[in-house]
Amino acid sequence: MSAAKIKKGDKVVVLSGKDKGRSGEVLKVLPKDGKVLVDGVNVAARHRKPSQGNPQGGIDRLPAPMAISKVALEDPKNPGKPTRVRFEIQDGKKVRVAVKSGEAING
Repeated sequence: MSAAKIKKGDKVVVLSGKDKGRSGEVLKVLPKDGKVLVDGVNVAARHRKPSQGNPQGGIDRLPAPMAISKVALEDPKNPGKPTRVRFEIQDGKKVRVAVKSGEAING
């Protein structure tokens, strides 16, 4: 299995779809499905019936999973701009590096 280029907590930019250009933080990565959950992006409304736990009922707005191919990591030097990721060995450790700026990515 190859190393993960996008991880939980990363800032990503949406490349295509209804939320194109928006950015957010990765809440969860689903590698088996090839999907990610991004905070505030691809928000789906779920209508909930009143229940004992939620007597009011109502509409819950939660982010839905989206294809990992539709997002790219945000460049650390240029916020809001997407970048690809490569791996380098620095001080004996494998680190993720932004292709556009050459900056090491935390995480």
